[in-house]
Amino acid sequence: MTISNQEEYYNETIELIKKANEYISDGKANVNQEYRNNYHVMAPVGWINDPNGFVYYKGEYHLFYQHYPYDTVWGPMHWGHVKSKDLVHWEHMPVALAPTEEYELDGCFSGSAIEKDGKLYLMYTGHYERAGTKREVQCIAYSEDGIYFQKYKGNPVISENEIKGSASIEDFRDPKVFKKGDLYYSVVASKTKDERGRILLFSSKDLFNWSFKSVLLEGNKEQGIMWECPDLFNIDDKDVLIMSPIEIQKNKYEFYNINSTAVFIGNVDWQTGKFKVENYHEIDYGLDFYAPQTCIDEKNRRIMVAWMQMWKRNMPTNDLKHGWAGSMTLPRELHVKNNRLVQSPIYDIYELIKIDTAFQEKNIQDDTLKFENICDENSYFKLKLDVEKTDDFQIRFAKSENEFILISYDVKEEVFTVNREKSGHKITGVEKPQLFERSLSVIPNNNLLILEIFRDTSSLELFINKQFTVTDTFFPIEKGKDLEITAKGKLIVKLLEKGNVH
Repeated sequence: MTISNQEEYYNETIELIKKANEYISDGKANVNQEYRNNYHVMAPVGWINDPNGFVYYKGEYHLFYQHYPYDTVWGPMHWGHVKSKDLVHWEHMPVALAPTEEYELDGCFSGSAIEKDGKLYLMYTGHYERAGTKREVQCIAYSEDGIYFQKYKGNPVISENEIKGSASIEDFRDPKVFKKGDLYYSVVASKTKDERGRILLFSSKDLFNWSFKSVLLEGNKEQGIMWECPDLFNIDDKDVLIMSPIEIQKNKYEFYNINSTAVFIGNVDWQTGKFKVENYHEIDYGLDFYAPQTCIDEKNRRIMVAWMQMWKRNMPTNDLKHGWAGSMTLPRELHVKNNRLVQSPIYDIYELIKIDTAFQEKNIQDDTLKFENICDENSYFKLKLDVEKTDDFQIRFAKSENEFILISYDVKEEVFTVNREKSGHKITGVEKPQLFERSLSVIPNNNLLILEIFRDTSSLELFINKQFTVTDTFFPIEKGKDLEITAKGKLIVKLLEKGNVH
């Protein structure tokens, strides 16, 4: 089916897209701004979850996302859309996709984007779930300008015929498309009959006609009942597969969230389509990080963004009827070092940080160092801490009389912990016991811990020794702005810088 023959088909979707855009335009004026972030991607109104279609296209970064504009809870998924030149300042675009066809009546689920012959193609999951029937199929939409999209009349492009004996059509979603050599490939999430995660690999010459290639990777019983949102890429001479396992079993400090994120590092045999795993671990050690997706830009940077929220927990902005729910993380550049995935803030953001407070070499000996009115709603901190003669320390961030985020480190045990239990509105979920903190093992580098903290109103992203990340949301009631550092033993604050992102 040629693109020129699909104009009539495209016109059938206009009314539903128009309805969504009009609702967003009218409704965004009524959104409560109290906890809205400044430079993280959010929908103008309504609910968002997974990032979709993250791509560098015609000199700009495009990010789509799962979006239900009509409420602040999950509903029939649309694709929201933003674009940016610097990954910090984002422009809202019209809704890209809405569920209009029989194969997607209950949602245009997650997917990805790729450029071909100057056009932007979206590959996504059409979701149908009615009268006891559940069906998930893979679909294509395309655009001449990256803004207005037409759905391919031959959809779905991957369905029952392509997965016979490999997966159930009931749980078959989240295609991530990429090109290698002369072929296009797509990894798609699925699971086995006995509920183990499974990633399938498909190939195509033209993005429209797809063939099953292989079961790329399959998990064991401990690695989750379903693997969502896969992404496969090569970086630093390693093949990297990221995904979001559901109910993966805890392993020391890892995988405490009911839905987690994991990275598998190794090599793909492209003849057999099999992934040989050398190492796997959790991607982020916070409470609010899910469904990461990457893109590669003109500088050959591999950049990742994730949904900064978590399934099966309450969301304060929904509870408070603020008119919005959900946000994306700060984009992060990826590398593989010592067979582990490491993340750093995209360097573009440092050009936008203005430092207004800085000092070096302050000692804390069994005491507390206090700073008043320093934790603004938009604030950046960099700390270099010498812990050689320290037993432990605590940082109370955004502190008021009764509220704070507690950041602590046990030097002997080499355990770093972030706790949000006393940070404001309670966030609870299905985990038992209730989960208010996450810990991880961090070994100081020459006795130094280097912390970078990005706080954007209701989000906290912590980068530790350029190796680990912790991502949490929090919704303070008292709006505290103080910072306190308490040390047992001697803690040397070799550097503290504070600034704002502009």
